[in-house]
Amino acid sequence: MLRKDINSHLPRYFGRRKGHALSKRRQMLIMDVLPRHSLVFDRNGRLNETASFGREGSLWLEIGFGAGEHLIDQALKNPNINFIGCEPFVNGVATLLSEIERYSIKNICIFSDDIRLLLKTLRRSSIDKVFLLFSDPWPKKRHNSRRLISSEMLDELSKIMSNKSKILVASDDLNLIRSVLNLFYCHQNFFWLADSKDDWENRYSGSIATRYENKAISIGKHCIYLSFTHEIKNYV
Repeated sequence: MLRKDINSHLPRYFGRRKGHALSKRRQMLIMDVLPRHSLVFDRNGRLNETASFGREGSLWLEIGFGAGEHLIDQALKNPNINFIGCEPFVNGVATLLSEIERYSIKNICIFSDDIRLLLKTLRRSSIDKVFLLFSDPWPKKRHNSRRLISSEMLDELSKIMSNKSKILVASDDLNLIRSVLNLFYCHQNFFWLADSKDDWENRYSGSIATRYENKAISIGKHCIYLSFTHEIKNYV
């Protein structure tokens, strides 16, 4: 329904939508469980938060949750927060659904498509925290336009993030980190929260390492953790 709103000429931020064949159980999760944990939209295509979560509350967004380890951990630690997980890779969605069922989690809803489609449905200033952890760095120069964070993406995020909200960005790719820092530095509504190197060399307080992060560390890669605040001057 929302697919037509994305220009087919725009680059994709993600690679494959599906990896190895899903087991019968995982197919069942996608067919039967995913609809119960999917977002609900009104007739105008806007997100209906109350219908989606069965309650009102602070809304946090994780873009590209991978296998969902971080998202599950955050949802369990913050039961009063409503979480949206965005991930187009169906195998990752199935893994997350398995954990949602295992822990009977009620405060996660999933959007299994392009993040740009989701952002169009969100109310202004409705998101209080954004996680963007170890996204595909697209290291080849010809693929740089496929990186998730761009000036255009920051403009869209600024519309839906509340004042004084935070966005956390982590990566083991130093070229991507340099690009991210430059983009945030050039944006008038985002400010880097760092006083010393400890602020970007240590994992965020209250968070766990993801599977990808552990793999990167095991082969000697250096992970960087960036935190930015979203502030609009003369905010109303």
